[in-house]
Amino acid sequence: MSRTAPPPSAVEVTDLTVERGKRPVLHGLTLDIPRGSITGLLGPSGCGKTTLLRSIVGTQVVKSGTVTVLGEPAGSAGLRRRVGYVTQAPSIYADISVADNVAYYAALYGRDRAEVESAVAAVGLADHANQLGDQLSGGQKTRVSLACALVGKPELLVLDEPTVGLDPLLRVELWQRFHELAAAGTTLLVSSHVMDEAEHCDELLLMREGALLAQLSPDALRERTGERNLEAAFLALITTGEHA
Repeated sequence: MSRTAPPPSAVEVTDLTVERGKRPVLHGLTLDIPRGSITGLLGPSGCGKTTLLRSIVGTQVVKSGTVTVLGEPAGSAGLRRRVGYVTQAPSIYADISVADNVAYYAALYGRDRAEVESAVAAVGLADHANQLGDQLSGGQKTRVSLACALVGKPELLVLDEPTVGLDPLLRVELWQRFHELAAAGTTLLVSSHVMDEAEHCDELLLMREGALLAQLSPDALRERTGERNLEAAFLALITTGEHA
């Protein structure tokens, strides 16, 4: 009986090394992100998560190694309409409305007004669609940035700590939306320094001090460390000094 071949990877990173001011930031990372999944990039602040994400979306100068995204070198022109990136700092225009912010990005991707409304509703801002950017809270600005990325319907959505500063209910709602996107075929790479968010992920990339400690599922992390709590499991992994 023939077996169905696994889908090609959304992201392949091989021996990635990044330096900043001649100081190593990433130390020869090799990893693979499957399509249609939610992969959590977890580790303490300053461990290199944002540098890795920037390398994947093609905005980071790398010293050596390769990064292939959706079959093309990271940063290729052909990826601009296929990859969405939401940074830690919200990227919206302060002097126009929520809807107009999203409509601006929709126009770049050839999306219509109905898709703008859908993206705004998806992040829970339908009641704030006419508010100006400078009238929003920090959490609301983050959600507008997410809507701007969602409206392009990217194949790969890269999110750098998207739930920081959000209330628990909104975090739950956003993760529900992320699961819906993955079920529809979108690949999500989500960074966080909060280990309880690991429960929402299919795969985990665990980092510390610029190195990849492991790539595995939450259940595999528990099995490997003998810990049921994921934060305790991560700490146990660090203590053993094991790498993937």
